[in-house]
Amino acid sequence: MLAVGILPSVFIAFALFIIPESPRWLVMQNRVDEARSVLMKTNEIEAEVEERLSEILKAAGIGTGTGTGENQEEKAVWRELLNPSPALRRMLITGFGIQCFQQITGIDATVYYSPEILQTAGIEEKSRLLAATVAVGIAKTLFILVAIMLIDKIGRKPLLYVSTIGMTICLCGLAISLSLFKGTTLGVELAILSICGNVAFFSIGIGPVCWVLTSEIFPLRLRAQASALGAVGNRVCSGVVAMSFLSVSRAISMAGTFLIFTILSFLSVGFVYKLVPETKGKSLEQIELLFQKDRNWNEEEVELSDTQQLVKNEGN
Repeated sequence: MLAVGILPSVFIAFALFIIPESPRWLVMQNRVDEARSVLMKTNEIEAEVEERLSEILKAAGIGTGTGTGENQEEKAVWRELLNPSPALRRMLITGFGIQCFQQITGIDATVYYSPEILQTAGIEEKSRLLAATVAVGIAKTLFILVAIMLIDKIGRKPLLYVSTIGMTICLCGLAISLSLFKGTTLGVELAILSICGNVAFFSIGIGPVCWVLTSEIFPLRLRAQASALGAVGNRVCSGVVAMSFLSVSRAISMAGTFLIFTILSFLSVGFVYKLVPETKGKSLEQIELLFQKDRNWNEEEVELSDTQQLVKNEGN
């Protein structure tokens, strides 16, 4: 079983030889011609490539006299992260928050401990436990594929709404099945449906979209460090949930634990509504403008502002 994991690693190792560097990273290394070449591989319209390249150059501060040495730049980045501007503070709250909500809503507890949860619901036969656990894995895989197909068609925020609302309903259903209908046929069926539904809703939205958002919302000069901070929050929350789940469930019951997850999932719906902007169809430079507006983001205003800025730059 462990040896099978070597195969994807070998494939990725070979793939790295043909995957180009990010145009933004190349620009930051003053390799502008290589960045232009990479952009041309994904867009054959030279005018659009030059426009995108100029946006990247502007965001990276190349040619504007704002470039710094590597060590000085890294120190400046951490100073800015520790004392952020209002716009950057919104980015950090959004990026760090969505990473934490991904885990504190209990997805790892649901996946790792699904056999224990189903035993509490009333399933005793090992064959039924195995079948239900396999069903959870199948649901997770299928709905990740659905998310891949939909994320650039309907956008990030609609998927997050569907995901967080659906997870809230499923977690509530699981809490009910483990309290009111524990040990009954109805309770078992509701528990299986709720677990599979929770995993499916997670996989179609907050699971993959979380990582997409954190790779999009931060300015180029801060992206690596800010994204890393978000990943730290994600892993810490995952560890806390995984290590505390059994202890907490023994203290307040399995149903009580999932009631807490239900409340946290409900809060995540409000978080998405208030603090997560739609980033579909926007360049990384346009997304930065979203956080420079009021929290009631108006996408049309951002598009207009960005267009006016480009016109102004061309006029100069």
